[in-house]
Amino acid sequence: MDDRTRTAENEIAEEFFLRDEKPSFREEKIARPDVRTKRGRRLGPIFLLGLAILIGLGVYRIVSAVRAPKESGRSQQQTAPQPVGAATIALGDIKVVVDALGTVTPLATVTVKTQVNGQLTEVAFKEGQTVKKGDFLAQIDPRPFQIAETQYQGQLVHDQGLLDQAKMDQARYETLVKQNSIARQQAEDQVYLVKQYEGSVKTDQAQIDTQRLYLIYAHIVSPIDGRVGLRLVDAGNYVQTTDAGVAVLTQLHPISVIFTVPEDDLPDIMAQMRAGTPLEVTAYDRANVTRLAVGKVVTLDNQIDTTTGTVKLRAEFQNQDDKLFPNQFVNARLLINTLHNVVTAPTAAIQRGAPGAFVYLIGADDTVSVRTVEVGPTDGGMVAVTSGLAPRDRVVVDGADRLRDGAQVFIPSGDTAAGGGHQGKAAGPETPASGEPPSRRGNHQRQQGGQ
Repeated sequence: MDDRTRTAENEIAEEFFLRDEKPSFREEKIARPDVRTKRGRRLGPIFLLGLAILIGLGVYRIVSAVRAPKESGRSQQQTAPQPVGAATIALGDIKVVVDALGTVTPLATVTVKTQVNGQLTEVAFKEGQTVKKGDFLAQIDPRPFQIAETQYQGQLVHDQGLLDQAKMDQARYETLVKQNSIARQQAEDQVYLVKQYEGSVKTDQAQIDTQRLYLIYAHIVSPIDGRVGLRLVDAGNYVQTTDAGVAVLTQLHPISVIFTVPEDDLPDIMAQMRAGTPLEVTAYDRANVTRLAVGKVVTLDNQIDTTTGTVKLRAEFQNQDDKLFPNQFVNARLLINTLHNVVTAPTAAIQRGAPGAFVYLIGADDTVSVRTVEVGPTDGGMVAVTSGLAPRDRVVVDGADRLRDGAQVFIPSGDTAAGGGHQGKAAGPETPASGEPPSRRGNHQRQQGGQ
């Protein structure tokens, strides 16, 4: 075998040996991360998707286990009779009233002012004092007017003497004219001279009367019965007719309340006033809780306010206990009429929906049915029903939100009341007795039928 042949065999063996040799540790360390990274990229999303599916199946089983008892209870609840509060329809009286906002207005408010200029020497009233007509209030220095009166009296005496002398001369001249002893012109001039002196005497007397009137004005008295307000000026000041005044008087007994009502109620009010029926008005405080006084409507305005669609009324109150005060804000409750022996139902029984006003009527088999009704005025917790119900009908007043047409109900013991009223947990606001305040939610507001 020659050298060329040996060299070729050695190269083939070396190549074979290098092909079977394992890679070095460094090469293996570098290659493995690449393999793991590729596998992680392929297996990561699959693992997360499977985990999400397993969690979803667990949640579904838990929800299904919880929902099953609820659905079972709900189905049993729909079929079980519902507990409700009920009331029995009866005949009763409904007061047709209108709630309005009013202001206490005195029948007379007088600002006492001086009618003459001078120094205020005395103030005889106390702030807040109740005075009668003619009571002394203040005094202005009367001396200037007394002196002027004396002066004019002297002038009157002087002019009166001249007048008397002229009258005597006139009588004498008339006699001489008849005897043709003097000229007729002289006698005629004397007649006009007497008239001049008569004018002077009247002027003097008028001046005296003026000073006497000033003396009356200087003695200031109350023009009305009322209550004195705060003093506007102190004694010692020089007052004039252009000043603000000395005091303000307001009449409190009686006193009035001016309130407004909607123009839609005007025909009923006018009908009652033409018939001579007194319209009662009850005044409550601004919280509409405490009754203050009861009065009567005395008049109404002569025109409707076009901006608000209301008309003003004035009610008069005796106010002997002084519960009404000028400019006080009150709630006025006007009683227009009283409906006797009408079908009444609790306001809690009236529901509103697509068919309008309706009630849940309880049948003899304790099954409810929807009954449409027409309602009239509301008085407290009761409403007049013009159609749809009859006495002795039973209606639901509590628990209607859980009912439907044809549902079975049962009435717990003590939850049914006769006579249009209702008790127990179904009880709503009851009709207030005479003299009790209306509810704050306006249950006394007049409502038109079907609204």
